[in-house]
Amino acid sequence: MSSTNEQQAVTVIGLGSMGSALATALLDRGHSVTVWNRTPDKARALVDRGARPAATPQEAIAASRLTIPCLFDYDVLRGVLDPAAGALVGRAVVNVTSGSAEQARELDGWLRSHGADHLDGGIMTTPPGVGDPNMMFLYSGSPAVLDRHRGVLEALGDPVYLGTDPGLASLYDAALLGLMWSTLTGWLHGTALAGADGVDAAAFTPVAIRWLTAVTGFMTTYAPQVDAGRYPGDDATIDVQIATIDHLVHAAQARGVDTSLPALLKSTMERAKAAGHGSDSYAGVIEVLRKPGERG
Repeated sequence: MSSTNEQQAVTVIGLGSMGSALATALLDRGHSVTVWNRTPDKARALVDRGARPAATPQEAIAASRLTIPCLFDYDVLRGVLDPAAGALVGRAVVNVTSGSAEQARELDGWLRSHGADHLDGGIMTTPPGVGDPNMMFLYSGSPAVLDRHRGVLEALGDPVYLGTDPGLASLYDAALLGLMWSTLTGWLHGTALAGADGVDAAAFTPVAIRWLTAVTGFMTTYAPQVDAGRYPGDDATIDVQIATIDHLVHAAQARGVDTSLPALLKSTMERAKAAGHGSDSYAGVIEVLRKPGERG
């Protein structure tokens, strides 16, 4: 198992804003970094900091036991890796190119067929957060790769291992991005609503953040209900929530604030009520969101 302080040789393929941030964080932690990018000029700043430029993907992969591709999408990824397949034998690949769970699983089979071990990753931060130990990097696939190269991966952020299914990191990534967008849009809607009466975002936001702490408690309470498929409405039922959201719709209408978000939420609650979940807790809404017949 790798020590977290052990310096290792690592290759980064793809030097967009995220790939460059990955390489920079690795250099900052003293790792020996080889870089390759289709446009060589993008490597110049990293080379000035001590990175070694590779002329081809084959050379880049051959330079290190570990390669981290961070490319635009899977089409670009395969376009880079396919010609370099012969260099993959005995190497480890930690892929952080964004894509679907299905693509990650297909890539895993392809890499293994060429003698490489594979860990798939999801980066849960923007480039400025790379290197912050509080930022999550999700991984799934080979536990041996995680153990062997933990020192490299900890240089990027907090490595959170999800299991041996290589598709899980991409699946969690998509699900968590949905949570982020929903949360930020809800905050922005609330900020617009309060702002219509002269409340600054800077004044509204600390109260919103404190409220989100309570919301995380609801999530913890509801998770076992979701897994069990039983939603005791002993806190606040969906019927009560439907009545309550009317106040939000009215407040938005009265201030000329867009009502499409609360209208969508109300419609979803009403679908749950129509399906027989009006007396359930809010967790019962999942029954109109999940695949029919599915349980957690």
